[in-house]
Amino acid sequence: MSAPARVLVVDDSPTMRGLITAVLSSDPEVNVIGQAGDALEAREAIKRLNPDVVTLDIEMPNMNGLDFLEKIMTLRPMPVIMVSTMTHRGAEATLAALEIGAFDCVGKPAPGEPRPFGDLAEKVKAAARTQRQFSQPAAAAVTPPPAVADFRVGRKIVAIGSSTGGVEALIAVLQKFPANCPPTVITQHMPPTFTKSFAERLNRLCAPVVQEATDGARLEIGKIYLAPGGERHLQVTGASAPCCRLVDRPPVNGHRPSVDVLFDSVAELAGRNAVGVILTGMGRDGAAGLLKMRHAGARTLGQNEKTCVVYGMPRVAHELGAVEQQLPLSAIGEEILKMTAARKEGTE
Repeated sequence: MSAPARVLVVDDSPTMRGLITAVLSSDPEVNVIGQAGDALEAREAIKRLNPDVVTLDIEMPNMNGLDFLEKIMTLRPMPVIMVSTMTHRGAEATLAALEIGAFDCVGKPAPGEPRPFGDLAEKVKAAARTQRQFSQPAAAAVTPPPAVADFRVGRKIVAIGSSTGGVEALIAVLQKFPANCPPTVITQHMPPTFTKSFAERLNRLCAPVVQEATDGARLEIGKIYLAPGGERHLQVTGASAPCCRLVDRPPVNGHRPSVDVLFDSVAELAGRNAVGVILTGMGRDGAAGLLKMRHAGARTLGQNEKTCVVYGMPRVAHELGAVEQQLPLSAIGEEILKMTAARKEGTE
């Protein structure tokens, strides 16, 4: 058995520090070695205790979590999990933190929530396992976008699934897309209030239109649809006029929305006229669905281990035989365009 993950908890609220410590301490594979009430205390604690992982509140006195995170990533890169309020402002700050290089994020629980920080311990353990190869986020090293002015889109639908590390990975992939990209649907594991802010952020950063998926939205060239976090799964339906459907179903693989649910629907609807992509993330969500897509004739891609924040979902998909090609993150966007471009003699 490996040594427990050593964690420093940083939050200006003694109550929140106590709650996070209690949740983490209930897992025998996690050891909370210290607490800090602000960035100045945290800096000294990091020097003194050398933790494997830091949980970091975004809103703190003296120096906010974003500014402190930038200093950590510049001076002493290490896995940091952001703890944020479930508000629009909190979502914006958290997304900025993930782009700076935070490992993942969790939302602060609402009053009376039955399982506060339910998945925090698993995220901490995953973060600790990646520490040896931890560095600046992979997306920071993407190559310049290829020349896509002459890109002619074919008839394929693109479906992408991602989880931990997915914010920077999706930015890296989607910034390669031209304004006339193929219709693209995405499930990214993310707290409910965060996906709208993330879609807005992607829309500002990318050439195509990026929006949070709504029930009944038609799939159109030049548009990217992000599954809303929360109570429903994203599917695609409609053979003659493909559209988004938000469906009420229990969580799949512990997630709602689930990548497997999305990929299953794309396999059934589009068959060989689809490209499936599985990016960095914990667990196995999306692996079985990607295999179903490949069996239906779709082209499939997986992010390689070296560029993943967590080589979980892509690893399982690769082991199942669902992945046609494993590629570094910097090559995936361009490969998607090659697979979805119209043939010279017509369209696919």
